[in-house]
Amino acid sequence: MPLLNYTTKVPVTRSVEAIQKVLVKHGASSIMQDFDDHQQLLAISFKLKLNGQELAFRLPIDWRSTFEVMKQDGTPRALLNEDHARRVSWRIIKDWVEVQLAIAETKMVTIPQVFLPYAVNQDGKTLYQIVAENPTLLLGGGE
Repeated sequence: MPLLNYTTKVPVTRSVEAIQKVLVKHGASSIMQDFDDHQQLLAISFKLKLNGQELAFRLPIDWRSTFEVMKQDGTPRALLNEDHARRVSWRIIKDWVEVQLAIAETKMVTIPQVFLPYAVNQDGKTLYQIVAENPTLLLGGGE
């Protein structure tokens, strides 16, 4: 089965604008973009309030892994390039953010709850990175 959005022609800038727009609509108080040395967008960082306290979140992409999946999925050769992998990656992130916020709109979850793995501490590490480095922080075996 082909990768979601593998044929997208939507520029990265338009996907990122859509992400920012929906984040602001749902209470983001600040949004920042992180770029690499080649001026390619690596991540979107944003802040949300939870019980009066601002929490920072960082949504990164890994276009290289998207590119590898596209190669394995048999994506047409004309679409197999770095720029297209970036477009696909950001389009998938846009869709994911919209879906997460739609779930939050139903009140089944809170917005900080859905973005929790991407919460950033003072050192710039996400909660996921912290737990991945020290799995003993998890609750245990579930007994």
